[in-house]
Amino acid sequence: MKLRIGVGLGPRDPADPVSFGELVEYLERLGVDSLWLPDLIGGDLPDPLVGIGYAAGRTERLKLGSGVTVLPGRNPVAVAKELATLAALAPGRILPVFGVQHATARERPLFPIPGPRGEVMDETLTLVRLLLEGDDVTFQGKYFGCAHATVRPRPARALDLWLGGSGPRSLRRVGRLADGWLGAALTPDEAGAARRTIEAAAAEAGRTVDDDHYGMSLVVAFDDAPGHGFEALRRQRPDLDVAELVPTGWAAARESIARYADAGLSKFVVRPAGPPRSWTQFLDEFAAELLPLQT
Repeated sequence: MKLRIGVGLGPRDPADPVSFGELVEYLERLGVDSLWLPDLIGGDLPDPLVGIGYAAGRTERLKLGSGVTVLPGRNPVAVAKELATLAALAPGRILPVFGVQHATARERPLFPIPGPRGEVMDETLTLVRLLLEGDDVTFQGKYFGCAHATVRPRPARALDLWLGGSGPRSLRRVGRLADGWLGAALTPDEAGAARRTIEAAAAEAGRTVDDDHYGMSLVVAFDDAPGHGFEALRRQRPDLDVAELVPTGWAAARESIARYADAGLSKFVVRPAGPPRSWTQFLDEFAAELLPLQT
């Protein structure tokens, strides 16, 4: 398995003078594998697909992912067109990851959906894939339909569509419908069990998920920085001590990545628990401390 480690863009200190564009170019110069943008309407961060397009235009090698884009509530034809355009403009560099719902409850009503969220997710993802891979798509589902639709430009190669989520239904959906999984807020043992659940669901559906396509979003804390991400994790996992999920410092981050790798994961998105005083300093340390782990 190829172990790869990317950066998740999190909260930024308003006093940090480095712009998003400068940050993207710095990632490229450092040789970082990938940049991941969250889907937060109220956050002071770019929309993930718009941000990916902007970043693609300022770089030549950096991979760009959405970690994660919430799919229910979006038009699947429009999503397919956006992804096809990005993949054509930046071949081999677009890494879409989709989720079922926004992490913050207050943002969920902003994306009304026509039925049960899981059903809408399955149908939307199915139609997006059909449009990305087919030349003349006719589809009639419970919530969406199209007749003889073709999305252009056609990507040179099929896009891998990954999913987030950690509940049993979400994991089985990965096995049935997706090409990869990006988990979050799970211990290494839980992540390993999640992989086995996905593999079993894929086998039941007569398909496989590539060994390299299992990943984890990892929050890293630092003693000299506020941990804004802790409260969200406490709400998400009230059954665990947050320290089990959030390593403190680079040495602990390396140990944590090794434990997840032993559990069968090979793709990682690392972000700081709070806004670093300097993103360029954070990235310098990230490159020195974590990039040597890549294989």
